[in-house]
Amino acid sequence: MTYMKRLLTGTVAALALALPAAATEYRIAVGDGAGGTQEALGKAFIAALEEESGGEMTGKLFLNGQLGDEQDTVTAAATGTLDFSILAINNITPFSPSVGTLTLPYVILSQEDAETLTQGEIGQQMIEQTIEDAGVRIIGWGYSGFRVLTNSKKPVSTVEDLKGLVIRVPKNEIMIETYKSWGINPTPMAWGETFAALQQKVVDGQDNPYMTVYAMKFDEVQKYVTDLHYIFSIEPLIVSEAMFESLSEEEQAQVLAAGEAATQASAQFLRDQEAKIREELIARGMEISEPADGEKEFMELATSAVWPKFYDQIGGKEVLDNVLTSLGREPAAD
Repeated sequence: MTYMKRLLTGTVAALALALPAAATEYRIAVGDGAGGTQEALGKAFIAALEEESGGEMTGKLFLNGQLGDEQDTVTAAATGTLDFSILAINNITPFSPSVGTLTLPYVILSQEDAETLTQGEIGQQMIEQTIEDAGVRIIGWGYSGFRVLTNSKKPVSTVEDLKGLVIRVPKNEIMIETYKSWGINPTPMAWGETFAALQQKVVDGQDNPYMTVYAMKFDEVQKYVTDLHYIFSIEPLIVSEAMFESLSEEEQAQVLAAGEAATQASAQFLRDQEAKIREELIARGMEISEPADGEKEFMELATSAVWPKFYDQIGGKEVLDNVLTSLGREPAAD
């Protein structure tokens, strides 16, 4: 070997030792598009993960369901073929039914309720149950706000106004039964098919938070909004339990800390952005109606008809009563 070759070889070796190892980049599936809660949660998680790990771990977001519909990503994470996913909580419920307690209509009545439940003892119980039931671990919570109803045909203020509308809902029994309690049969449909179905008028409407309506550009295919408060949309950040268990204790702690930081960032994001986004949707031509009588009719029909149907599925009436009493409310009527 010539002197020059020895010099170059030694220089390259020295540089290799001096440079940090390439960061491990995890894939993070995201159901929604840019601009909404899910993307904001994902960005906050990546930033916190890089900080916690000293740059040794990072992530990449795959928006708009590029890695599959939200329910598909639960299966992929459970089998270890996907690292992380951010998705609506109703898409975990089929895999871990007790989580469905948080999607029963009118259980959560404010953002503060949502934070109290997810960040407290109830949330920890659901994390443990989801690991057992679904093989995924919830490490962070995104907060998107209440699922408002949108449609392309007419203003809706009463249950009677719903008649004649074809409404898309997720493939979620609780949400399907809620609409049935209001007198219509909704159309279950995968999230990835929803925009095209609205655009082609296969369905007239759907419900999602203002943040999601904005992120998915539903204002381009929907005109009317009903400011319902029947479900507060929570967006868990899940990790493959198999992948999580493969990490060192230090790395696990870093992932959990990043998830906690992302949770706090998401709560603040909703507080900062929801009112602005609502006004932006109005500026884009959407018309917002308030439910008549303070939403009393919607609430009474849904809670009386839907809650009892799912007691067995969520683990018993006492599970719901525990959630309600933790919020300072009376147990459900017998």
